[in-house]
Amino acid sequence: MIYNHYSAKLSKLDLSMVMHIPPGGNWKNIPTSIPSQRLAQIRESYAKGKGSRSTYYGRLRPDAPAYTINTYFGRPGNGCHLHYNYDGGQHRVISQREAARLQSFPDSFVFLGSRTAVSTQIGNAVPPLLAYQIAMQLCPPGIFVDLFAGAGGLALGFKWAGWQPVVANDIMPQGLQTYAKNIDSNVVIGDIRDPEVFSKIVSAVKKTRRSNLNLKLFVLGGPPCQGFSTAGNTRSMSDERNSLFKNYQQIIEAIEPDGFVFENVMGLLNMERGYVFEQIKSALGSITQQLSIWKLDAADYGVPQRRKRIILVGSEQANRSIPQPPPVCDKTGSCLVGLSPVVSVSDALNDLPPLEPGQDGESLDYITPPLTNYQCLMRGVISPKQYLEKLRH
Repeated sequence: MIYNHYSAKLSKLDLSMVMHIPPGGNWKNIPTSIPSQRLAQIRESYAKGKGSRSTYYGRLRPDAPAYTINTYFGRPGNGCHLHYNYDGGQHRVISQREAARLQSFPDSFVFLGSRTAVSTQIGNAVPPLLAYQIAMQLCPPGIFVDLFAGAGGLALGFKWAGWQPVVANDIMPQGLQTYAKNIDSNVVIGDIRDPEVFSKIVSAVKKTRRSNLNLKLFVLGGPPCQGFSTAGNTRSMSDERNSLFKNYQQIIEAIEPDGFVFENVMGLLNMERGYVFEQIKSALGSITQQLSIWKLDAADYGVPQRRKRIILVGSEQANRSIPQPPPVCDKTGSCLVGLSPVVSVSDALNDLPPLEPGQDGESLDYITPPLTNYQCLMRGVISPKQYLEKLRH
């Protein structure tokens, strides 16, 4: 059984378009004779110089990492989401399991909820393998609070590194159902701005901390990034979602942890010409002894996906800047000493069974034993630690 191995349906129009797109290709490969209002809009925007739209109707390359997995990977026109195996007749978008693998969720991790909710959980997550390497920089392990937790990408990585969850919060109940099944059952569903929800989180932390005084406590979380994301046109402090970092700050002030990990999209750096990032950096810097700023790309860390994120790490250890995780892969192709090549899409996916558009392949079997170290990781044959050791040698 392969959980969540479902590929979204395609309309006849979409199917007629994607059959013309080779690996690495995009909307430019679609004949103009195919009538599509969406294509007409893309071509018009391109002609006006509003960007290349190079990922729209994109097909993945088998020999390269994927582009960023977003929440709309079930739609061919919203990014580079078409399965790479053109010659094998895979004229479809990647399945939810394939997207989860490109995010480094193992096959044993089961996503719950509607299909739309599952795609949202996968697309919004921090890759657990990246989170694991972040957590390893904060050793020894301790306990953590997970805010804006979603399905638990950050939490899974920290659990792999030996950390233990205390409580998780999110406004989306289906994400926390997934979290409770795979990470920990102690969750608080609701808006963190609600005083009752806020109080439940703080109470759960203080209760646990009284019996774990010898363990350090960290707060994890990435406030919803829709207002910050470079995928959108609206990036303003007037977007209500962009004020949620203040609630993150208030939790930190209330529970006084030993540190925090604040994750967000790179678009945060440029929002309102950098003003918003400076505001966030100042606010978080005022409540911690040391603030480290990391810019990470998941592809550098053994994840088969180009996904750039900004990480702010706070620590109560004054005058000790925490270094960012050392990369294990080289995406430049320069063969730097000690770095492995980046993990490709085919490295990640080519043991999974083929699908038709709209097919649920959960009952299907793998078509081969694990063929790569990454597939061994995904299928539980090796641990994250063993996987990274193999990349380093």
